Amino acid sequence: MTDAARPRRTGRWIAVVVVVVVLLAGLAVAAEFIARSIVTGTVRTLVVQQIGLPDDQQVDVDVPGIVLPQVIAGRLDDVAVSSDDVALGPLTGDVRVRLEGVPISGDAAAAGGEASVRLDEAQLRALLAGIDGLPADAVSIAAPNLQFATEVSVLGLAIPVGVELTPGAAEGDLTLTPISFQLAGNDIDADTLRGQLGGLTDGLVATRSLCIADQLPAGLTLTSVTVQGSDVVAGLAIDGGIIVDPALQQNGTCG
Repeated sequence: MTDAARPRRTGRWIAVVVVVVVLLAGLAVAAEFIARSIVTGTVRTLVVQQIGLPDDQQVDVDVPGIVLPQVIAGRLDDVAVSSDDVALGPLTGDVRVRLEGVPISGDAAAAGGEASVRLDEAQLRALLAGIDGLPADAVSIAAPNLQFATEVSVLGLAIPVGVELTPGAAEGDLTLTPISFQLAGNDIDADTLRGQLGGLTDGLVATRSLCIADQLPAGLTLTSVTVQGSDVVAGLAIDGGIIVDPALQQNGTCG
């Protein structure tokens, strides 16, 4: 074999290797695309079925990272699902869900996760209508708190009172804690309000709460309620066992 033949043969082998590498890379890309499509489509279908959404509901599913190795390992590291105008028990708004360690087979618990529901003012009022004695239709969002105006009747006179509230969550319940008041246009505290109007203000100065556990799957727990801009955002913790445990899929209890 001449020295001139060796470089030509070597060059052909290099070309073959390059072609094989390109083909393998193409197959890997195709496999990743197929795996991602199947995973996201399956997750979307399950969400629509489990929550009872319309078939044409826009549901966005995101699985960060490369999906194929996660599928081979049998567990998705992270799954994010989002959809707007969704009813989640008594909470209706834009829903964002994030689950970690989601098993591909669906026969084991996920590691856990969190969800948020963003409510506008109308959706907030609908939720707060469940609190007895609260003028829910008068509640407005005034970041970073909520507020409403009402009247207290004293000897036949209607005294206007404004109340500012901080929303929150305690032991799974929604809470509204009064932090300041306005009496006839003047800023006052709870003690001053009581001193001026007595027991007529007991319902205004007390923290109100609303249990929603009996309207949510037991695997979901309300953990926070905050005002963000012109919306109220409810945060929930997700028990990873909800995807396999029927007891966690049934509504919880109050009291």
